[in-house]
Amino acid sequence: MCAECRTGEETHVRRDEIAAGLAEVDARIAAACRAVGRDRGEVTLIAVTKTRPAEDVRILAELGVRDIGENRDQEAAPKAAELADLPLTWHFVGQLQTNKVRSVVGYADVVHSVDRLRLVEAISREAVRQGRRVGCLLQVALDDDPARGGARPADVLELADEVALAEGVWLGGVMAVAPLGEEPAKAFARLRDIATRVQEQHPRATMVSAGMSEDLVEAIAYGATHVRVGTALLGRRKPFVR
Repeated sequence: MCAECRTGEETHVRRDEIAAGLAEVDARIAAACRAVGRDRGEVTLIAVTKTRPAEDVRILAELGVRDIGENRDQEAAPKAAELADLPLTWHFVGQLQTNKVRSVVGYADVVHSVDRLRLVEAISREAVRQGRRVGCLLQVALDDDPARGGARPADVLELADEVALAEGVWLGGVMAVAPLGEEPAKAFARLRDIATRVQEQHPRATMVSAGMSEDLVEAIAYGATHVRVGTALLGRRKPFVR
């Protein structure tokens, strides 16, 4: 079999795999919405394509997925550049260091990991310089593990005010990761309360980014508007090769 034919066959097989994963994840989201009386249209699927090649993203786009999540700039930046012809919304969902802000602002439409004033200022300054408007979600620390990032719940409202006043950015809402070893429902209930307080001060900040492959059902039950799914959609991750 020629190399071109083999490549085409492999692409076809991979498309079928991704289509099956997407159908399964969509069914889980729909069922979770029905269980709590929510409309399926209230929840956006963000396909987390960390370690996955650009070809997988193209397949996702062909299947109707428009929201793509990445958490490492060194992987995301070239991938976004390669796929610039596609009508995608890019979500940066990993922890963001200020020295990566210039690059990330160049392609990310929404940054999910805004957790400190210095980062708000850096994103704002760079967005203005590049003539962009970048969405900011406030990452909330639902545990005491500093390695996972996030602002303390007590600091979130003040940080929201800072984002709302900054140029070049818009306040989207909140984001969190369920702590290890805790029932996700309890964690997401706390996030819902924080999201409600943010929305009382900033009514347009309606995004709640919560829930991944293992706990998206609980997240949807407690108000998630965006779920970040990688493994359940695309299979186990593989090492990224540039």
